[in-house]
Amino acid sequence: MVTEKENLDVFVWRGLAETGRFERYEVPAQDSQTILDVVSWIQQNLDATLAYRFACRVGMCGSCAMMVNGEPRWTCRTHVRKVLRGNQLKIAPLRNLPVIRDLATDMDPFFDKWVAAEGHHHPTRTRDDAIEALDPQSPERRAANAGIECINCAVCYAACDTVANNPDFLGPAALQRAWTVHNDARDGDQPAILEAVSGKGGCHNCHSQGSCAQYCPNDLNPMTAIAGLKRASVKSFFKRER
Repeated sequence: MVTEKENLDVFVWRGLAETGRFERYEVPAQDSQTILDVVSWIQQNLDATLAYRFACRVGMCGSCAMMVNGEPRWTCRTHVRKVLRGNQLKIAPLRNLPVIRDLATDMDPFFDKWVAAEGHHHPTRTRDDAIEALDPQSPERRAANAGIECINCAVCYAACDTVANNPDFLGPAALQRAWTVHNDARDGDQPAILEAVSGKGGCHNCHSQGSCAQYCPNDLNPMTAIAGLKRASVKSFFKRER
């Protein structure tokens, strides 16, 4: 076990996806040390050019996700002692996203798929109308609430092998958001959502491997949402065919 007097052997990805490499750093081991603490220490003490992304440090913004020893994690809430292999850490940018530089990835493809999945509210009222009352215990509202705590960290996207093998696949987060909006009684265009998620790269491309649910740091289950979209889109198809 690492003690506070020992150093961690840390390998950090530097450069671009195609031309980069892992560089080794020695980082002092500290009590209650997170992966983000390690990355920040390297940037502040060893190499100020290290590029990475973070904001809040308390697990609410989702911006600090990286690959840690081959697994996608929130680095601000991942303690070193829980993931250390021997005395080593291997830190890389999120999988399935373009690398800007070092540990920073381009999130545009991730959010573009949210748009493609119609994962946004289609309003039926204006700000001048009365607020619509909702039953918090209705099955639809419960289904919507089940995925509402997604904070766009892209951990599920990086964990998904279907995304890795099918660039057109919308991904767990976008499909979960589509299911959330689909079950919102205030949304005014459920057919548009089902049309968006049932085509090329949509919910029926999911192989149900479950990595999204396994790695979600907020303990959400996109598989449940994707299964719901599969059922709803099939029902919608047969209704149109009658």
